[in-house]
Amino acid sequence: MSKVCFMYPSNEYSLDGMRSALGLAVENMYAYGVVMNTEINENDMTEYHKENIEWIRDMEGEIYSIPDANVEKYGLVKMTLEELGQKLRDMDVIVPYGIMRSDKS
Repeated sequence: MSKVCFMYPSNEYSLDGMRSALGLAVENMYAYGVVMNTEINENDMTEYHKENIEWIRDMEGEIYSIPDANVEKYGLVKMTLEELGQKLRDMDVIVPYGIMRSDKS
């Protein structure tokens, strides 16, 4: 089975990207996701999204977070940038998911 890692640099796309990771897990791939730079908005994290994370875990995948706030609030697994580098070396496919947007227009 292939190993796929989704990297979520933008809060705007993190939860949608987790659903995509779940879709690949259902297709018999090891799917992982990493919230890179942002804290997930509390208003956006619904029970639906929490269930998706649990399903990914049930299928031997995981959702990681570099920011500590996501670990504390949502139970995501803490990952450092160095650990991410090691994890990416084990992946067959790496997907940078979403667009990194600046706060300035």
